[in-house]
Amino acid sequence: MSEYSPRPNYFVRSASYENQKITVRFDAKRRVLDVDEMPAGSPAAESQSLASLIDSTLLKPDATEAQISQLCQDAIQYRFFAVCINPYWVPLCAHLLAGSEVRIATVVGFPLGATSTGIKVFETKRLISLGADEVDMVMNIGEMKQGNLTAVATDMREVVRAAHKRQALVKVIIETCLLSEAEKIKACLIAKEVGVDFVKTSTGFSGPGATTADVALMRAVVGSAMGVKAAGGIRSLDEARQMVAAGASRIGTSAGVKIVMEEQAS
Repeated sequence: MSEYSPRPNYFVRSASYENQKITVRFDAKRRVLDVDEMPAGSPAAESQSLASLIDSTLLKPDATEAQISQLCQDAIQYRFFAVCINPYWVPLCAHLLAGSEVRIATVVGFPLGATSTGIKVFETKRLISLGADEVDMVMNIGEMKQGNLTAVATDMREVVRAAHKRQALVKVIIETCLLSEAEKIKACLIAKEVGVDFVKTSTGFSGPGATTADVALMRAVVGSAMGVKAAGGIRSLDEARQMVAAGASRIGTSAGVKIVMEEQAS
């Protein structure tokens, strides 16, 4: 794979008012770049309803350049919020998504969370410099299991500092399938206190993925000011809608195209 220059950092927000769908594009410093409006009932506006919450994901170890390219093409076509890919593919995605509204999310300390904080911070800085807009970091699960909450908090905080200094968001994957309810609550509380932007359910590599019960619990703990990303095993429109109803503000899925096609047909 060739080296590519990072793309500019920007993000998009949409809202409906009366019969209009308003979409605002901001730069990394949250300055308005442009605003689009369209009738709320139009196909273009309606197609954003669930697509705008989806991180279209391809984290398989055997993913090829052709598959990553298709992921980016689909993300532009269906107007997904982001693609979520392994670090190696960040430069390619930055090149392919340049000029689009699709953000680039990548993973740090993935999938086990057991790398050192220093390595996670290095990964974060490097990946943002290559074009990543968001970092999905795996919590240090072992330290949480043995009750070393200081180490868990420090791990999260240092990645948050590195990312926020570079105008990128951080999602912390707490790997709900490995935690007790008390540990899930502690993980979410720590994430909230150290400035994490989203808590995320799962990597999809350690067992069962997102459940509506876990999403509802996470939302109840972090409140409305933080994001909750449901990820792992979400493959249908019905499942995605259940996650949103439970409190998810972002959906991580490898079935994004299928879900949006189901939505358009419904």
